[in-house]
Amino acid sequence: MGRNGQILRISVIGTGYLGLTHAVCMADLGHEVLAIDVDAEKIAKAARGESPFFEPGLEPLLRKNLDAGRLRFTDSFAEIGEFGDVHFICVGTPQVKDGGSADLSYVFAAAEALAPHLNRATLIVGKSTVPVGTSRQLIERARAAAPAGDLVDYAFNPEFLREGYAVQDSLTPDRIVFGVTSESAENLMRAVYATPLASGIPALTMDLETAELVKVAANSFLATKISFINVMAEMCEASGADVIKLADAIGIDERIGRKFLSPGLGFGGGCLPKDIRAFRATAQDKGVDSLVSLLSTVDTINLGRRDRVITLARQALGELAGKRVAVLGAAFKPNSDDIRDSPSLAISGRLADEGALVAVHDPVAMANAARVRPDLRYAESVHDAAKDADVVLHLTEWADYRAIAPAALRSIVANPVLIDGRCTLDAAAWRAAGWTVLVPGRP
Repeated sequence: MGRNGQILRISVIGTGYLGLTHAVCMADLGHEVLAIDVDAEKIAKAARGESPFFEPGLEPLLRKNLDAGRLRFTDSFAEIGEFGDVHFICVGTPQVKDGGSADLSYVFAAAEALAPHLNRATLIVGKSTVPVGTSRQLIERARAAAPAGDLVDYAFNPEFLREGYAVQDSLTPDRIVFGVTSESAENLMRAVYATPLASGIPALTMDLETAELVKVAANSFLATKISFINVMAEMCEASGADVIKLADAIGIDERIGRKFLSPGLGFGGGCLPKDIRAFRATAQDKGVDSLVSLLSTVDTINLGRRDRVITLARQALGELAGKRVAVLGAAFKPNSDDIRDSPSLAISGRLADEGALVAVHDPVAMANAARVRPDLRYAESVHDAAKDADVVLHLTEWADYRAIAPAALRSIVANPVLIDGRCTLDAAAWRAAGWTVLVPGRP
């Protein structure tokens, strides 16, 4: 329910990962929501109560709000222009091919499709992650094309969704950021988020440019933290030290903290790699060379972790050609079926390209993985993947894999060698069951 019991009419443009989650959660907060997408199949699926991607808790909430009549889907911009008090732009900003910058064509196309149907005072809200300065361009174009002209206001409200926790992060975020140019825009945004704000979640109001920088700055810091501990893993390997014990020891310092200080394969997915590359491109445009240098190093360190696991596989197997490799995990992280920039899938593909016979298991991401790498074998169970394997690679840290009985798996492999690329399995238990266990950054 909006502020003072105010129910707002909210449109959401784009029903991908961000858009569908946002539409469902806005409806769950009590607002009337109409969502639009250019992909008719996606719209039809969502309207039937089916989420096109795996996200814990999202599908039941989608059905609940469809049944309550608070959430509908359309393919008509005229309909949402007429309907909405607030229009959220939630389309993708993918990386430009052969470059690091963000492709803003979908963002501008969304605003340009909406603007001609804006006949009264309304608020457009940017939610897609964009380079700093984009909001000013967007509002200029929207006002020029809208019959309502300057009555169209604009705000930037960055998203901080973690895949696997997106519903929780939408309904109870740790902060809500409002980038605005007017008091009326801020008031309307506070009405949209009245329920979480009433529960004490902090709201930070700022100018558009600072709001645009918040998300990319946060992601760049997290990426830097992950790459830092992975460089420490290399130092530990070079000196016979243990990176997990090191991370535990420095993570106790509250200025550093243990979160995101997990060594392993590094980061992947649809956000961190794309966002730091786009931010690097923006820094280059603005001549901030120190930031370009920092983010380039972070990216290089991150990609180098994949090489380290392949090197360990070569050490374990000698020649890769003809060897059977079992890979546990295809998604870039657990609790997700997202395989965008997945370190696991990249490693699986490179091993296959060198002639290894790769069998991949993942609890939910195999269908998506098969579309990208149809040449790999996808196994219905861990045991099916590991049968007669010369080496087992643990590359996505699903809880399921921590429940594996090492002795049972040892009985079906050809060679009991485990490479724990995520540094999360109980190495002592596997070694006690007769396995040779190789972990990057651990002796």
